[in-house]
Amino acid sequence: MNLLLGSHILLWWLSDDQRLTPKARRWIKQADVLFVSAATTWELAVKASLGKLRMPEGFLEVVEAQGSSHLPITPAHAMAVQGLPWHHRDPFDRILLAQAIVEGLRLVSADGALAS
Repeated sequence: MNLLLGSHILLWWLSDDQRLTPKARRWIKQADVLFVSAATTWELAVKASLGKLRMPEGFLEVVEAQGSSHLPITPAHAMAVQGLPWHHRDPFDRILLAQAIVEGLRLVSADGALAS
């Protein structure tokens, strides 16, 4: 199974945070490939610049050291957003969902609204 990690899930995984559910931990440990979207990196960088969170030092290298692969945003991903229902308005979450659909990935997110 190939996974795409949402921002909260990624940060919780990197910091071994107890908010990461046992089910999510199992999926991550058993995944064939873990992907981190450029959208997640972008979202976290924006929030860090606003002082809302601290990214791990050497974030890109830390992600790679965990065995994750960076997933760029492609035009196909961007176009797939157009066909999504409007259950969720956050543009970062919408592109993650589109990427998961286009790439055949399971999206692991702390945001229950994405399940819709």
